[in-house]
Amino acid sequence: MTLPKDQIARTLIEAARTRTAVYPLTNDYPDLDVDTAYEVQDAVVDARVQAGARVIGAKLGLTSVAKQKQMNVSEPLYGRLTDDMQLDTGQTLNISDYIQPRCEPEIGFLLGEDLEGPQVLAAHVLAATELVFPAIDVLDSRFAGYKFTGADVIADNSSCAGFVFGGQGSDPTGIDLRLVGCTFEKNGQLVATAAGAAVLGHPAAAVAWAIRRMAERGQGLQAGQIIMAGALTEAVVVAPGDTVVARFDRLGSVELACR
Repeated sequence: MTLPKDQIARTLIEAARTRTAVYPLTNDYPDLDVDTAYEVQDAVVDARVQAGARVIGAKLGLTSVAKQKQMNVSEPLYGRLTDDMQLDTGQTLNISDYIQPRCEPEIGFLLGEDLEGPQVLAAHVLAATELVFPAIDVLDSRFAGYKFTGADVIADNSSCAGFVFGGQGSDPTGIDLRLVGCTFEKNGQLVATAAGAAVLGHPAAAVAWAIRRMAERGQGLQAGQIIMAGALTEAVVVAPGDTVVARFDRLGSVELACR
């Protein structure tokens, strides 16, 4: 059966516009598969572009084996980042702009060279990277209670909602990103610790996976674009008055206050 991809996309677009959570798409469309879900994602992102946004990169999700098992999926996933999602250093997160925002720490890559093709490995990612940054990813699932299948969340552009990069950026040369430690705090309280190896064994390997997966769909990333390698810890719920801080060994820190 051919699924009404545009109609499915409109459900997600309207949910984001009205800040109203909806039931998982697979409740009504149980045949929604991963490939079709990425086509729905394309339509969701295209709608943002038609409204004036610009695609500036990508992000990974479900990069830990434990999370994949929890969601009953066999591989990570990716979504596309647009410039209207980016928060500048020091800018506050307006909670009312979202449905149910959560934050998580990630390592961000700024590319100095194009990165595309089915043979990309972690070494190619590092060679193409100009700088790496401490980052906080802002998730906002359009599905009530963050209840969804892998296909649902892919269609929902991997819960992409916002992000902020911190620090001056670091040359990845000489930094073993697997061993970069991270602490994540909320309102001055430590909530989690992790290391770069939490994302597919190495953040650059996670990025390489995303590039290879994009290549299957004729996509890639260009010089000047960014990609976030996936969450190092579980996401935390945020509300007005909260502040989250991610501190990374050798990369610096990034802070996000909420109002």
